[in-house]
Amino acid sequence: MNATIDLLKSHRSIRKYTDQPVGDEALETIISAGQAAATSSFVQATTVIRVTDPEHRKQLRHMAGDQPYIEKAPEFLVFCADLARASLCCEMHGIEAQADYTEQFIIATVDTGLFAQNCAVAAESMGLGICYIGGIRNNIADVAELLGLPEHVYPVFGFCIGHPDQDPDLRPRLPMSVVLKEGSYSDDGDRETIADYDKVVEAYYAKRRGGSKAMTWTRQVAGLLSEKCRPHMLPFLHSKGFLKR
Repeated sequence: MNATIDLLKSHRSIRKYTDQPVGDEALETIISAGQAAATSSFVQATTVIRVTDPEHRKQLRHMAGDQPYIEKAPEFLVFCADLARASLCCEMHGIEAQADYTEQFIIATVDTGLFAQNCAVAAESMGLGICYIGGIRNNIADVAELLGLPEHVYPVFGFCIGHPDQDPDLRPRLPMSVVLKEGSYSDDGDRETIADYDKVVEAYYAKRRGGSKAMTWTRQVAGLLSEKCRPHMLPFLHSKGFLKR
């Protein structure tokens, strides 16, 4: 192993932070690391909004399911998939933008995920902790309005950064044989392997929650996938000019 791999494998979501600020210089270093991520066709389809207004933080906390760390973290960022800038490029050359294709939406969303993960690794390498906040999509139209997002820009997730004030255990990942397949897709043996993994996850939750949550991985995922998941997303994305063809 090496230091980079050790760092990657030590990731935990941090939800409690000290009052120590991150600082402008550190934040700019983190964002510059994000900019260095791979980007499809050099489109660079990501914009990051640093939310500093306390009232906006408070509103975002409410919009995202009342997660207190949104308000309390030293830094809170919103990562946006942005095709408005690419549309501007078309305008500058007298070309009609085709930003409503599904492929363009995928490009912008993947670019944003890659950018943010580089930021996460950079922050953790500096001794900071981070936590992704997908909950901003609970009320995504309100978030977009609050942040003044134009057509062809949507908020993918929020992102807390700060100095950790907790030291949670690592959450156990799926066994390698379930994730890495040779040659073609096969789920041979996955049912049995996942059943064993369930026991590991159940023990993890029992320790983490002091026995208050006896939950297996399959039960957790089945619960998530058996419910309607943010059905407002598709009409919202259509309203922003995405996914029309």
